[in-house]
Amino acid sequence: MLTDEINSAQRLVRTDAYQMSIGEIVNMYDSREIIIDPEFQRLFRWNVGQRTKLIESLLLGIPIPSIFVFEKDNGSWELIDGLQRISTILEFMGRLRNPEGQLTPPSILEATKYLPSLHNAVWERSENILDVPEEEQLPIDKSQQLAIRRGRISVEILKRPSDDQTKYDLFQRLNAGGTLANAQELRNCVMLMIDRNFFHAVKEAAEQATFRAVTGVTAEQTEKQRHLELAVRFLVHTKVPYDGVLDVEEFIDEGIIQLAQTGDGGGAKDLIDRTFQLLFNAAGEDALRRFQNGAHVGKTGLVGLEGIATGVAKNLDAILALGGQAAIDFVRSRLQTFWSQPQSAGFTSPGLRGTTRIQRTVPSGEAWFRP
Repeated sequence: MLTDEINSAQRLVRTDAYQMSIGEIVNMYDSREIIIDPEFQRLFRWNVGQRTKLIESLLLGIPIPSIFVFEKDNGSWELIDGLQRISTILEFMGRLRNPEGQLTPPSILEATKYLPSLHNAVWERSENILDVPEEEQLPIDKSQQLAIRRGRISVEILKRPSDDQTKYDLFQRLNAGGTLANAQELRNCVMLMIDRNFFHAVKEAAEQATFRAVTGVTAEQTEKQRHLELAVRFLVHTKVPYDGVLDVEEFIDEGIIQLAQTGDGGGAKDLIDRTFQLLFNAAGEDALRRFQNGAHVGKTGLVGLEGIATGVAKNLDAILALGGQAAIDFVRSRLQTFWSQPQSAGFTSPGLRGTTRIQRTVPSGEAWFRP
């Protein structure tokens, strides 16, 4: 069984590998033969220390890790791993383009332990470099530029016969160890790969005041994409049946790919907006918090999202058919008693696996909020 699964999965992936110079990669980028989705730049980005260490490695001749690309139908390459490495080099050279296709300001380096003279080092002086006056910028010399251009990097190529699903999987697996890339940032990138309109619709819904109020997302959590994570979890639990086999995080990954491929961003946004407006009308910021001894207590957690929000969403049309105030009163009553139903004791048992929890919370919520 396992052998058959391995053989089947291996047939989905065809790869090739080249050794290329940095200069060749830059030329391919300039001629649009290698594609970096510019929106990814906004989702996770190295700091100046990380960027400096990469340039230092090239100057010292230290090998840098391989990059992975996906070969598109027209023969061009789409970068799926190595985003920050290639972007760092392009930005330092002043060649990186923004989403509008315009050149971004070149970067400037800082001192390192081995190369303290990298302080304020630039590829060449530019009035577009931020924060450091042109006269304080220290351009590296031509021999050092050549050392960077001649630096070599291995390019692993995922060939065209590999399907899109394999591309998304590979992107997530390769990038999962990145310093700034958490699970939701990777999901954001995959949604952008599939359908950027779907991603922007979900993002807009997750940024609505009612959604953020009901989920209790803080400004710090927003920086880490927690609001988008909760919106994605809500959509997947509401729209995609769970088979009880996949790890929860992998289920969320697979589920949002499936939903993004439908291209129904408007429907996703509408479901989020209507559900969380109803929850807010029923109990405001307390809607997903535990109710005991006549009051809401504690913090908003995944049990509330999976049991209450998903339960309401799965019955949304039937609840709204009750009529304005009657629908609000029904939800208010049911979310308060949700926590006292006998099965709720099994939602938060110590050591409870996520796979077991969502097989309890989601079906219970769907049944509990059925009018």
